[in-house]
Amino acid sequence: MINPMTKYSFVLLSGEQESLLENLQEIGLVDITRSVKPVDDTSHQLSADIDLVDGFIHALNKIELPEGTEPEHYEKEKDLVRLAGGTLMMFSEAVEEVRKLEKEASDLKIWGNFDIDLVNKLAQAGVPLHFHKLAPKSFQKEWAGETALDVINREKDAVYFVVAGEDNLPGEIPVPEGSFQDIEKQLEEKRIHLHMLEREVAALKQRIPELENIRSTEFAKLDRYLAGVTAVPAAENTIVTLVGYAPKDNETAIVEKLDRMDVLYLKDSASAQDNPPIQFKNNKFVRQFEVLTDMYGRPAYNGFDPTPFISIFFLLFFALCMGDAGYGLVLILIGLALKKVNSFKDMAPLVMILGAGTVVVGFFLHTFFSIDIAQWKIFEPIKGIFLPDQIAGYAGGMVLAIVVGIVHLCLAMLVKAIQEVKVKGFAHSLGTLGWTLLIVGGVVVGALSLVGVLNATATKWIVIAIGVVSAIGIFPLNNLERNKFANVGLGLWDTYNTATGLLGDVLSYLRLYALGLAGSMLGMAFNDMGKMVLGDGSIALLWIPFILLVLVGHTLNIAMCALGAFVHPLRLNFLEFFKNSGYEAAGRNYNPLKKQTK
Repeated sequence: MINPMTKYSFVLLSGEQESLLENLQEIGLVDITRSVKPVDDTSHQLSADIDLVDGFIHALNKIELPEGTEPEHYEKEKDLVRLAGGTLMMFSEAVEEVRKLEKEASDLKIWGNFDIDLVNKLAQAGVPLHFHKLAPKSFQKEWAGETALDVINREKDAVYFVVAGEDNLPGEIPVPEGSFQDIEKQLEEKRIHLHMLEREVAALKQRIPELENIRSTEFAKLDRYLAGVTAVPAAENTIVTLVGYAPKDNETAIVEKLDRMDVLYLKDSASAQDNPPIQFKNNKFVRQFEVLTDMYGRPAYNGFDPTPFISIFFLLFFALCMGDAGYGLVLILIGLALKKVNSFKDMAPLVMILGAGTVVVGFFLHTFFSIDIAQWKIFEPIKGIFLPDQIAGYAGGMVLAIVVGIVHLCLAMLVKAIQEVKVKGFAHSLGTLGWTLLIVGGVVVGALSLVGVLNATATKWIVIAIGVVSAIGIFPLNNLERNKFANVGLGLWDTYNTATGLLGDVLSYLRLYALGLAGSMLGMAFNDMGKMVLGDGSIALLWIPFILLVLVGHTLNIAMCALGAFVHPLRLNFLEFFKNSGYEAAGRNYNPLKKQTK
């Protein structure tokens, strides 16, 4: 599945981005991205202006001001962008200063009001004051009789006291730099300053439509010139905005670390329009097949993750193409060997999974190093689980490949219908739903009829009902925004394309049978050649060429089978499944900024 993302927008002074990027690198979870790669100074500047204004609009929309804040009245500046940048930076600094002073005030409030100058004079006179903080269970009342000790405050989790003169008691903390009264005065001044900036921000919020017009104008220029620039904008080399994305699962940890930094940032849930990076969230088994999805491309943010489907069907298709339990055992051994090689150990689990799947399917196909194990007496009691050589007069492997292909395509159509309803809504998906009902419903009804669950009469009426309902969606209602007669004409064209395309798609799955059969026949040829060399086995020396011939022959066959078993199942997933499921590779990989490790 696709992991939900949180969007982070940063606004900072030019020159501070390096420090921010270093901090983000330490976090190792935020993907700082660029919308499109800049190609020259002009496109870079246009994109920078757009992103800068967009960042200011986003920041202004997200800032929550106290109720009743009156906007500052002033003459409109010509350079609204510079005004917004300067005000936002001052506002960010003021908010941070107030936050720090509030924390200091909270810490000093415990000690009450005292004269810091008097504390310093006492220290110079040889009677220093020592400030202590201890847990209540560690504080001993006897200390008051032994030293010049005065308890200042008591709380549930701590006792705060001061010792004058010589002091060897535990829990000493640094002398406060100022009194609570001094910090309160500074805090009041900063709050007044912040209130003034809040009024300026309120005035800027009223001018957001002007900023949106500026952004639209710059977008038009960029569209005419070149849509491709950096997402790191700057205005007068003073303001920089950065946009990053991180998984929503990590939001708490990221926010906690960002709050410790001196940076203005906004966060919001990413949307498909933001084009955030794509991170998959799959179990350990499915995760091994993500590399195959990445070969085609990651989905759009509002799309679906095809990896769970690939993990099942690629494994099945690969095993059918190999078609030999003995070859599967070889792949498992190769996977175990790859775990010992650093450069290939990441591939080892996938190779072992494919090998295990090949063992299971190869056993079902009753083939072991191109030997028909159905003839072995040991398997006589379980011969019923083996694939029959003939099904309804056709080769069992060929029928199996066709059935698997039909199931694969039906699943693709169901996925497309569900995804289209999710994105476009039910009313705008009637055409797709009609085709899905007709094809998938027809396949299900046909299967139930073949196995005798439905009789001929029931099958006829169900097929008629499916046909009528499907036709309504396929023809007059396939697009509610078009003329009904145009819909009928386009429905007929879609009918022709679907009928011919589906036939070709289904027949494509015959390659699963053909590749398995070819590998089996070639393996049998090497076995027969080895038998010819060995003869009746009476000459001991002939066992050497026999072993070499069979070993080399099957090694070559495994290599060729593995190549075909990789390429063709990949094609069936990338072409047949993706086409019929409506999958589009419109996303990019999640690549967070992080420290490089060897």
